[in-house]
Amino acid sequence: MNIVFIHQNMPGQYKHLAARLAADPANRVVFITKRTDREIPNVRRLSYQPSRKARENAHPYLVSTENAVLHGQAAARLLMGLREEGFRPDVIVGHPGWGETLFVKDVFPNTPYLNYCEFFYRAQGLDVGFDPSVPVNIDTVLRLRMRSTPLLLALEACDRGIAPTEWQRDSHPAPFHSKIEVIHDGVDTAQLLPDPDIRITLADGTVLTRQDEVLTYAVRNLEPYRGFPSFIRALPRILEARPKAHVLIAGGDEVSYGSAPPGGGKSWRETMLAEVPLDPARVHFLGHLPYDRYLSVLRLSRAHVYLTYPFVLSWSMVESMALGCVVIGSDTAPVREVIRHGENGLLADFFSPEDIAAKTIAVLEEPDSFAPLARAARETAVERFDLSHCLERQIALIRAMA
Repeated sequence: MNIVFIHQNMPGQYKHLAARLAADPANRVVFITKRTDREIPNVRRLSYQPSRKARENAHPYLVSTENAVLHGQAAARLLMGLREEGFRPDVIVGHPGWGETLFVKDVFPNTPYLNYCEFFYRAQGLDVGFDPSVPVNIDTVLRLRMRSTPLLLALEACDRGIAPTEWQRDSHPAPFHSKIEVIHDGVDTAQLLPDPDIRITLADGTVLTRQDEVLTYAVRNLEPYRGFPSFIRALPRILEARPKAHVLIAGGDEVSYGSAPPGGGKSWRETMLAEVPLDPARVHFLGHLPYDRYLSVLRLSRAHVYLTYPFVLSWSMVESMALGCVVIGSDTAPVREVIRHGENGLLADFFSPEDIAAKTIAVLEEPDSFAPLARAARETAVERFDLSHCLERQIALIRAMA
């Protein structure tokens, strides 16, 4: 097969899929991206840059739309170059989030297009309006409708869609659900194994093992969308109740989703530490971690807290389950799809530091009582999210489309 992947941040969700397809000598794989520093063996990378930025004087509702058109135009030019070379893809696989796939059907109208259905922006019922402390005005509502324009066009143009979870599929307009197959990206459960002998030395010289009480929290960036304020507000109760516990917090100070903290200049970490002072000898901020180090942190965990708005489910929650962590997850729809309270994890009120603290303290206090949940968490990860199984389903879908 000839396969074209499109994702501005190569490899994105296609790391394993592109590599697996490229390993077959019967396939020719091309990857269209903005990145110039990423390579996958046997994959031809074609990099682009939009011809310009979206106009500063454009209508505010149209900035994201114009940006999508510019990305789509740049990707279309590379597709036209492939067409002129005589390269005819059997399938195009792409993420519509930045507009890059807007024009794939205009360049290759007869080529099946598999659309990655990660999330559809709405002003009600999902992330926006979830936090009562964040007001939603009419400008936000109207801007979100326009922001979804490229996603809606991709749904109309695509032959099939793929969503990692049922909840993510259901965020999209109902008339398109029949197009969308639910297949997770997959996590490598064969490699993500618990390690009873794990040992970590922190920057201050603290040495931690599985014999220690370790609470973990790991996200891309420390921000409200992933429950960071609620987690920090829960820590004083946890630290008081468990005087020997250490807290390992992995994540950066940027903003991936939502807004920066009010006042300007400060990160959410600085903002929350100003509100809730914490003992740096027991609460360790690790910043962004290399993947292997991040996995080592999770392997230490006696209790792992994962909180999220009704938004995209993080790979980290599934990875923590594969590693046998006892997860205290937010009682929000994306998490409830995976965690069954009292069976393979615990659910806590996203907005209640008291509830988060109480459930975390219980796990730290009696780890043996919660060991069955840890085992069930790994079983869930293997049964529903194992990489080899997910890849088989993804490739079967692509072959059926070609």
